[in-house]
Amino acid sequence: MVNEHEHDHEHRHITIVDEQGNEQLCEVIHTFDSEEFGKSYVLYSIIGADEDEDGQIEIFASSFVPSENGEDGELQPIETDEEWDLIEDVLNALEDQLDDEDEE
Repeated sequence: MVNEHEHDHEHRHITIVDEQGNEQLCEVIHTFDSEEFGKSYVLYSIIGADEDEDGQIEIFASSFVPSENGEDGELQPIETDEEWDLIEDVLNALEDQLDDEDEE
């Protein structure tokens, strides 16, 4: 089961550090919890990233471990193919939801 966090479409941002040690400001697209894996996940994109030839932006996914104070936390890499399958299902559901909203 997936528990999705609903927010008022306010822009939420996180800062990540890339492989070169550069800080990148990212927009949080969606967060959700998985009872199956006992983890929280965040989907995000880098602000200012270029679109591909299809007009799409790259979306990144990480598991999220909140800090004890609950104000910040640590991103962890996705570890298994099963987790990637879950993330793909969530992304597809989000895309379907956006398509439905566009049709209204």
